[in-house]
Amino acid sequence: MLYNTYEFIFAFVPLTLAGFYAIGAFSRPGALRWLILASLFFYAWWRPINVLIIAPSLLVNFVLARRLLVLAEDDNRRFAARATLILGIAFNIAFLAYFKYTNFISAAINDLFGSNQIFAQVILPLGISFITFQKIAFLIDVHAGRVKAVGLQDFCLFVLFFPQLIAGPIVHYREMMPQFQNATCRFDKENVSVGLTLFFMGLFKKVVLADNIATFVTPIFDQAAGGQSVTFIFAWVAAIGFTLQIYFDFSGYTDMALGAARLFGIRLPPNFNSPLKASSIIDFWLRWHMTLTRFLTAYIYNPLVLVLTRRRLASGRTGFGVRNADFASFATLLAFPTVLTMFISGLWHGAGYQFICWGLLHGFYLTLNHAWRMVAFKLWPDKTSYDRFMSPAGFILTFLAVAVSMVLFRSSTLGSALQLLNGMAGLNGVSLPAHIVEHLGSLGNWLQSVGLITDPPGRLNFSKLLFWIIVPLLIALLFPNTLQMLSRFEPALGIKPRTPVHGIIAATFDWTPSLLWAAGTIVIVITGLLSLGGPSEFLYWQF
Repeated sequence: MLYNTYEFIFAFVPLTLAGFYAIGAFSRPGALRWLILASLFFYAWWRPINVLIIAPSLLVNFVLARRLLVLAEDDNRRFAARATLILGIAFNIAFLAYFKYTNFISAAINDLFGSNQIFAQVILPLGISFITFQKIAFLIDVHAGRVKAVGLQDFCLFVLFFPQLIAGPIVHYREMMPQFQNATCRFDKENVSVGLTLFFMGLFKKVVLADNIATFVTPIFDQAAGGQSVTFIFAWVAAIGFTLQIYFDFSGYTDMALGAARLFGIRLPPNFNSPLKASSIIDFWLRWHMTLTRFLTAYIYNPLVLVLTRRRLASGRTGFGVRNADFASFATLLAFPTVLTMFISGLWHGAGYQFICWGLLHGFYLTLNHAWRMVAFKLWPDKTSYDRFMSPAGFILTFLAVAVSMVLFRSSTLGSALQLLNGMAGLNGVSLPAHIVEHLGSLGNWLQSVGLITDPPGRLNFSKLLFWIIVPLLIALLFPNTLQMLSRFEPALGIKPRTPVHGIIAATFDWTPSLLWAAGTIVIVITGLLSLGGPSEFLYWQF
């Protein structure tokens, strides 16, 4: 069941919330059990076999977690505890690999040997990547002593809680269970008003902004997938357009998840913080899919760096310091762990060559950004002068770099991605719609004489395309995000009120339960609801 559907908005959420409040009036444990059952129904809605596939994995992880808790009580059984943890991680990786990568590996074997073997197609359970990372983090936290006790009901509630089940955020047991344990399971007007506002703002992002961008961007990607060349301007429009589409789609979905959870009095962690405003690729990843970044950093990058550092020091070689690093320490202790971590990120996002290349490209971006930071302090006398130059220059470079990488992320194959990248490099020529060239008069004639290609009329509404690129871009860059607007009410876990902004800006963008905001929210709600049922892409089925 998707968030942007009539059955979710008008049936599932109202019924689940009504049952939660009604049962919570006399039994708090009963209300939480009702929430588990509702979450199972939500997960089974699209394909009931999903529950049968994921249930054994949940039971195995629960048994392993209980075993780890027992072993943690005896210091002499550290080896057994470590072996149990490794077994749990291996099980989860194997479980994910079978369902997500079997089809990809089969296709890769055919590509490698030039064969045409037919392999059985494996059904991909919804949200398996999010669930797998969540369970791995849970087992590591249990082993590290950050989780002291766990019951079956609490574990099921932690994994299956429907707002974060299919598209994240990736949550930790220790940040969620205290909230469930303290939940009143009663109606709270602040929770409901903040939750509904968050949900419908997210719905607006998804069905009004992201889906309308997709109607213009998707045909260009389909053109490349069909083997047709895409010219310079349209290739860049497709790249920037999809960057905006996935931002409003994913951040919209996250806002809907945060809002749905808040209706039950639960705060999920933040996942987006205006990443398109970032002035470096490092800053971008601190703002984009923040819970994935913290997982990759805490459970892959940091342990890898620690192991490599210990090995270097044990062999008598130097460690890594930003101001006195040599090439070997930089390559071993920063570049290699960064590229490997982002390779894993790319493979996690999707089973395809293009996702691997996307991850490796971001690994290269991050490595280059770190290298630049190491030499930048030698080129600028102080941070103020550095920021004066790098804030605008870094923003432009970061935005363009992200847009280039998103071509790999969106394309159906590596070949179609290369077709678009060729267009972005100008190798397929430059074209404009014929009616625009006609309005340019003599300039249009001159452009055609130097190689400008004219597209036939009616193939694409260029004016509408530009509208659905420029307007969302201005919204993303000039306006505060939803979490900033609602920061007074901690819309996500750990979000604190931002620095007060005085005057008309504060009155306009700082959310308050007022008539003005009620009117604005009603417009957002109506616009979002009227847009339901139109063409819509679910971008996370492969996650």
